[in-house]
Amino acid sequence: MGYPDTFEGFVVDSPKTYSTFHKAELTPKPFEDHDVDVQIECCGVCGSDVHTVTGGWGEFEGPLCVGHEVVGKAVKVGKAVKLVKEGDRVGVGAQVWSCLKCDVCKSKNENYCPHLVDTYNAKYPDGSTAHGGWANYIRAHEYFVFPLPSALKSESAAPLLCAGLTTYSPLVRADIGPGKTVAILGIGGLGHLALQWAKALGAEVYALSHSAHKVEDAKKLGAKEVILTNKEDWSKDLAFKFDMILNCADATDKFDLKTYMSTLKVGGQFHLCGLPDNPLPQLKAFDLVGNAAKLTGSHLGNRQEMEAMLQLAADKGIAPLIETLPLGEKGCKEAVERLQKGDVRYRFTLTDFDKAFGQ
Repeated sequence: MGYPDTFEGFVVDSPKTYSTFHKAELTPKPFEDHDVDVQIECCGVCGSDVHTVTGGWGEFEGPLCVGHEVVGKAVKVGKAVKLVKEGDRVGVGAQVWSCLKCDVCKSKNENYCPHLVDTYNAKYPDGSTAHGGWANYIRAHEYFVFPLPSALKSESAAPLLCAGLTTYSPLVRADIGPGKTVAILGIGGLGHLALQWAKALGAEVYALSHSAHKVEDAKKLGAKEVILTNKEDWSKDLAFKFDMILNCADATDKFDLKTYMSTLKVGGQFHLCGLPDNPLPQLKAFDLVGNAAKLTGSHLGNRQEMEAMLQLAADKGIAPLIETLPLGEKGCKEAVERLQKGDVRYRFTLTDFDKAFGQ
């Protein structure tokens, strides 16, 4: 058939063939009054994509089209849509629907709606499948489609739609700003953005990393000091230092959490942004009571936080460090395999969608 009845995307069939992509036809949900169709220009590559296609977050039934850092043009808007106009350059992140009726949604926490629909590998209430952004089009509820400030370049805006929001939201919800001291743990795809947000919000910012080769990057991105956690007694002089540790690393299962907790101020929080495949290390209750430390986590952010984050990026010139790859069987394979090895500084954006789909 073709658009608007069907979309095309690059898909994998199972975790066993997680980097073998091929083009396939995708059937979107039925178009409704609050829906927006976006013709995709580019899409970021997120750690979530790798966790999903490899089966790290659970088995899936293919064909699966991932990608939830979507930038493109709104080409069709439902008759009830008020937040987006046809022709707008927009972004779609890692959520495409929520009920917007429950108490959770009404409290501006739609990213925690018990009925939420993720951008891919998810089902709508009517049983339709949500397909990701490594495709020619995506369909989403208007509340999860965001007009982009003109100052943001498309390739750089894409990673903000998941990695950006995922790191920005917990910082603002913890009131990180002037007078606060925050540590960003793990300087990679998430952490290099978190450093920039924390600095822009006015906090005193430190980077925690085991990678000496990232020291200069971390300082340029906003860290007052970089603390190398693979050095002996690295935490010796850091007791009661941080209001918050924002953990952006993917290897949390290998951490000595007791040591990290000891660096928090009374009531400070160790907050999980990265979502590793493996369980967290074991903790004893005594590891938390010495400073009333909190172990917390979050999922994305709400619409108001997305809008504020995008505007902050435009106003302050905040952008991810990216490498672009052309969308296609080869480009998708390279992106997934290299990201799995950590061979990227610090995000990939897939481009050339017009060439991939002959548009």
